Amino acid sequence: MAYDKFEILTSTAVPLPIENVDTDQIIPARFLKATERVGFGDNLFRDWRYNTDGSPKQDFVLNNPTYSGKILVGGKNFGSGSSREHAAWSVYDYGFRCVISSFFADIFKGNCLNIGVLPVQVSAAFLDKIFKAIEADPKTEIKVDLPAQTVTLLATGESESFEINSYKKGNMLNGFDDIDYLQNIKGEIVEFAKELPL
Repeated sequence: MAYDKFEILTSTAVPLPIENVDTDQIIPARFLKATERVGFGDNLFRDWRYNTDGSPKQDFVLNNPTYSGKILVGGKNFGSGSSREHAAWSVYDYGFRCVISSFFADIFKGNCLNIGVLPVQVSAAFLDKIFKAIEADPKTEIKVDLPAQTVTLLATGESESFEINSYKKGNMLNGFDDIDYLQNIKGEIVEFAKELPL
């Protein structure tokens, strides 16, 4: 299994109300040398999290103990820029399992779906409600229901649906990447191949 199954996630969230966050800000290019999906969380938002001497920047949200959880709430156009898979890897390796925004760059969105991070696109109005709810109470919980394709603010019950490709949804529910999916239907592929003319 490529990653944990994703069904229903209920968690507090970390707010990052910045628009146009690009992949170089998510994981700077100098950290792209590794080819395995481990250790990237240490450098998630590296230049925003740390000073040049390596000390944490106290005003950055990931360094603020007030906020925690498995959900990252980002501003519009999250994950723009280059297509590096490492950006999604760093989000996953840090511990986030869901990113909520009002718009995602397509390649970043696809990279997230391939490794078990659910990108949930909501309306700008609902995103604003989420940010305001977290600001009012950092311990507010958000429920992300993949089978029902809904995201809910538990404190108020306000909810909104989101779209997801049915193939990617099935993979996330099963914890499959593309290779796992093919291995899972190997028997069907073999049987189909037998019917093909030589």
